[in-house]
Amino acid sequence: MLELEQDRIPSRIDLLTAWLPRLAIAIVFVGVGWSKFTDPTWVRLFDRIGFGQWFRYLTGAMQIAGGLLSLVPRLAMAGIAMLACTMAGAVIAWFAFGQALGAIIPGALLALLATAGIAEYNRSRGI
Repeated sequence: MLELEQDRIPSRIDLLTAWLPRLAIAIVFVGVGWSKFTDPTWVRLFDRIGFGQWFRYLTGAMQIAGGLLSLVPRLAMAGIAMLACTMAGAVIAWFAFGQALGAIIPGALLALLATAGIAEYNRSRGI
């Protein structure tokens, strides 16, 4: 019997490989985004950046929204792209302030987001 891709019922492994990265992304970035509103460390860091506290609020909102969007299958790519932009900005900011070591964590998160984005893109194309 010929099985069409669209007729195929996803296995539990397929569901886990689709949802676990999305769930991890959501947990990490909703938490980090929320901390932008509650942790005084971010106030001092964004003062050093010099864009003002509005930028901290924008970044936090983008991270929360991106994390939540990553849980919606049709919007997961948009959420991952938003989060990748925030991490790319963080890497650039750390380098701009001469703190290359500070760029390690956002750089690693950016690499993980890129990997998740590629996997999500391939999954959406049935690859």
